[in-house]
Amino acid sequence: MAAVLQTPLSRGLRAQIQKLIWTKSWVRHASVGRIEKVLIANRGEIACRVMRTAKKMGVRSVAVYSDADRHSMHVAMADEAYHIGAAPSQQSYLCMEKVLEVAKKSSAQAVHPGYGFLSENTEFAELCKQEGIIFIGPPSSAIRDMGIKSTSKHIMSAAGVPIIEGYHGEDQSDERLQAEAARIGYPVMIKAVRGGGGKGMRIARSEAEFHEQLESARREARKSFNDDVMLVEKFVENPRHVEVQVFGDQHGGAVYLFERDCSVQRRHQKIIEEAPGPGISPEVRRKLGEAAVRAAKAVNYVGAGTVEFIMDAQHNFYFMEMNTRLQVEHPVSEMITGTDLVEWQLRVAAGEKLPLSQSDIVLRGHSFEARIYAEDPSNDFLPGAGHLRHLSTPQPDEHTRIETGVREGDEVSVHYDPMIAKLVVWGEDRSAALKKLRYCLRQYNIVGLSTNINFLLKLSGHPEFEAGNVHTSFIPQHSQQLFPPAVAPTAEEACQAALGLLLRERAHTQEFVRQSDDVYSPFGLGDGSQLNMLFCRNLMLQLGENKVAVAVTYKPDGTYSMEIGGQVFQVSGELQKEGRATYLCCCVNGVLSRPKLVIVDNEVHLFSLDGSAQVDVPLPKFLASVSSSGAQDGAVAPMTGTIEKVLVKAGDTVQKGDPLVVMIAMKMEHTIRAPKAGVIKKVLFREGSQANRHAALVELEEEEEELKDEAQS
Repeated sequence: MAAVLQTPLSRGLRAQIQKLIWTKSWVRHASVGRIEKVLIANRGEIACRVMRTAKKMGVRSVAVYSDADRHSMHVAMADEAYHIGAAPSQQSYLCMEKVLEVAKKSSAQAVHPGYGFLSENTEFAELCKQEGIIFIGPPSSAIRDMGIKSTSKHIMSAAGVPIIEGYHGEDQSDERLQAEAARIGYPVMIKAVRGGGGKGMRIARSEAEFHEQLESARREARKSFNDDVMLVEKFVENPRHVEVQVFGDQHGGAVYLFERDCSVQRRHQKIIEEAPGPGISPEVRRKLGEAAVRAAKAVNYVGAGTVEFIMDAQHNFYFMEMNTRLQVEHPVSEMITGTDLVEWQLRVAAGEKLPLSQSDIVLRGHSFEARIYAEDPSNDFLPGAGHLRHLSTPQPDEHTRIETGVREGDEVSVHYDPMIAKLVVWGEDRSAALKKLRYCLRQYNIVGLSTNINFLLKLSGHPEFEAGNVHTSFIPQHSQQLFPPAVAPTAEEACQAALGLLLRERAHTQEFVRQSDDVYSPFGLGDGSQLNMLFCRNLMLQLGENKVAVAVTYKPDGTYSMEIGGQVFQVSGELQKEGRATYLCCCVNGVLSRPKLVIVDNEVHLFSLDGSAQVDVPLPKFLASVSSSGAQDGAVAPMTGTIEKVLVKAGDTVQKGDPLVVMIAMKMEHTIRAPKAGVIKKVLFREGSQANRHAALVELEEEEEELKDEAQS
């Protein structure tokens, strides 16, 4: 069969043959051994992802949830659900004893840890083993060896896997780490030996900033992994981040399912991934895969794992780390191999052999995954939280997957990662897959919080990205194109937004009149109709900092004349309902359009396949002044979070840019700095307390000498 698969075949025939192989494996292993019920020790989209496969296999699923997740999607999907604590993950999802107590109470034979939380926790894997519960992951020894990056480097070097220069020693004094950084040569990467996901990682570009970056990395590592041991490595400028999906079983078998390119990142976290890697030759692909399998076999690896490499411009690659769990971006590997890696996990954990041999795993087509986050790309990708007031997505099909754990009306919680969903697409080649990705991104419509969808559209449409010229500095290198200055809404968008507001106003008024007990009167419609004269009104619209004045004239035939910047537009249209969606059928100077219309409070959202636009109706000045925070004389919280560290006290003198407060929010550390020079008048929050978004953190007043200088000037 392997020889047949290597011959040139049509994609359809190749897929049929692979399906036959899989079906044969399915018949041979019709049951999943001892695993009849699995507890998913996680939340959100990965919990839902595991449950879908479990249901397909007839395996019952058990969910755990915190206070914040009581009404969440993964709880609703599960066959059983158990409460395990308060919203902070340290009091719920990271409590090993509580999770195991639920496993025993529910009679679950296995625990699937997902990713994050307890997925790479050696102690948890050991506790599962002691309690006779199957841990769906590698043995604890593999987690320990590969989870401690200093240990993994030595093992990889012995296994013949290329490694990058660095210091991985036990001496963790500031002096030793700084000396090693000087020996290696700046810039260096300071990295927590445990964990992943970009946590506990900082780049020090000079000796002057080494200590501050080291302390910041340590604090974040302690918070995320309860371990602040660091390693220092040479930082390779503009490398590619290429990783290989590997899988091992309990019988010594191990295979690779090709590579993924995850180079395009922000804050050391991936934002868009693809498989296979663009521009990688079959020979390099084979060498990458074989090196990854050697890495897995060196630690007797079992289950799904990812071996991550740094690749330079000449396609030389060096071992970076191994993630001993299922990765966030695993769907792209599934799409190009026609596999279900969660199903593999359950079968291998139950003692079965790998469903396919290496020669049976066939690369087909190309796949992209775009991570949709609640964040503000224009504000250094600051993560956010809030209410999903409107959510509509592209229609999933054989080549389009939406991996999510939220629904319209849900909250994106401040306590957890701000990822809303993963959009995964497949195409016959990279160009087709990229076209599909952009088409689906335009159909992903969210209102209620800031997202990165428009940024993903700009990124995926950049000529260098289209050409496959990706690397880890892609976003800063092309920042001018990816973060263009805000522009005023086009005249067409302004007309559409104004028409949407007017039509909604008319519909609400007509509904009020219909429900009123008063006798119907044509003078009560409130649609601008007047006898013997045309009614006019002014609307002020805003996009970012740009304001647009729209002078609207109501015409007797129900249409409108709109004047914008001296130009006059003839506008007509109607609202059309399709299911839960509202569309604006709009004609501007004879040109028809039909965007989706969502109006929330003073925001008008227009969605079409040409893009999306948000047009605001600004608050009157007297309301804006009342609603302002009055924190111009201090520093404010950029989001809701916990005060981790207060670095100043009343009476301290600070300079612009000095660190004032360290916050933990959305699983990340944020340093709040002084907006100007001055003297701290008052610190408004204690360490450990929670501050809401836009809350004033400190009061800051300028020094008297500076005020005198300003007065004299």
